[in-house]
Parts: sequence; C-alpha cells; structure tokens
Amino acid sequence: MGTRKNIISIEEYYHLYSRGVDKRIIFIDDNDRKRFIRLLFLCNGSKPVIYRTIQGVPLDKINVGDKLVAIGAYTLMPNHFHLLVKEITENGTVKFMSKLLTSYSMYFNKKYDRNGTLFGSEFKSEYLDSDEYLKYIFAYIHLNPVKIIYPKWRNGGESDHSQIKKFLTKYDFSSYKDYVSVKRESGIILNKSVFPDYFTNEVDFESYINEWINFDPESFQGLPLDVIPRGVLGYPQV
Repeated sequence: MGTRKNIISIEEYYHLYSRGVDKRIIFIDDNDRKRFIRLLFLCNGSKPVIYRTIQGVPLDKINVGDKLVAIGAYTLMPNHFHLLVKEITENGTVKFMSKLLTSYSMYFNKKYDRNGTLFGSEFKSEYLDSDEYLKYIFAYIHLNPVKIIYPKWRNGGESDHSQIKKFLTKYDFSSYKDYVSVKRESGIILNKSVFPDYFTNEVDFESYINEWINFDPESFQGLPLDVIPRGVLGYPQV
C-alpha cells in the first residue's frame, strides 16, 4: 500500500497524507470536499461502502461496523489531505485508506469523466514517536489551510494573524471547528477520547494554535537548544 516510512502497528499514532498524481487538484468544488469528508466516516468501518444506499442519510444513523482507526484530526487542501489516526484494529489503517482512496477516486473519475490513478501514491505515513511530535501534529494539520490564503506565510511571507484566525474559524474542510466546540454532523468522524488529553477545552486548543500562528523561528536564532520550545525542532513546518 504505497510508500511508508514505517510498519504501521496497532495502538500507535500516525500522520497520514496523500497527494494528487502530478500534484493535480483532487478537490475541485465544495461538493468534492463534502463527499470526501463523508467518506472519512463511511470508510472507517468493517462494512463495505455502497454509497447509493446511504446517500443523504445522516452519519449518526449509519452503521459502518467495527471501526478500523480512530481519527484525531484532518484537513483537506486543494491537491492533498492530512489525517491524524491511531490504529485500533490490526491492519486497520491500510484497510481504511484503501477504502477511502478507492471510493473517492471512483467518485471523482465518474464525475469528471476521467480514467486512471487519482493519487500519486496510495498513502504515506509518519510515525509519531514522541508526545511533543504528536501534539505538534494537531497544529500542523489544522494550520495547513492557511497556505490557501498565505502560501508563503511560514517562509517569512507577509501575513495577517487576525485574518489567519478568521479564515480558520470559517474553513469547513478540517476538524478545526470540532475543537472549538462547533456542533456539526461531521463531528462524529473524530474519536478524541483515544488521543492524549492535550486540550481540556476549546480555550486550551485555541491557545496552542495561537502560539504557532505567532511563532517566529528567527526569534530562536543563536539560542541554546534546551530553551527552544519542545515540538519545534526536526518537525515539518506548519
């Protein structure tokens, strides 16, 4: 199942991602995004996905069978997506991602009258091997959409922090709203209870996100490594 940097093991945490082949756009309109988000729930179970039989049915009325993974966070970008998962059944991650990518590819190819592979690889994964790395991924995933409005914001490009927050609170295609206590149907996708309790309430979560929005790497130049905040060094830039 694609190129992975580790063997995925039960009860471990992973950052999963996949990109459109040749970096092509995989979410063209909001209906595409809504379909994919719905599939995040429908494909995360032991039962097969027969979409026509549950089209329009509220997610909380659908029995998907035994869960394959626990999803802690997600976000959709124009040509890729990110997921934070914990494997809770043997080979659950591979089964879930296979169902998800196959189901969405079939939908996309039929809708846009195309053939062939949609994703550049089945999926890739990063093993979250420390507490600080796992916590950091919550920020990494939820801040990824900022690149839509400020493509170079983490490389010193111009950005407005107040506009970033405003954009994040309105962006429907990530789990950000679910962490700031917005009630919506797609909230059922997440299983927060199996992830460490880093954020006891929405204030804790927003405070952590704000730290990363305001983070300036240049402010740490020349400082000893032991005084740099944990979760900064060695991780992909948000």
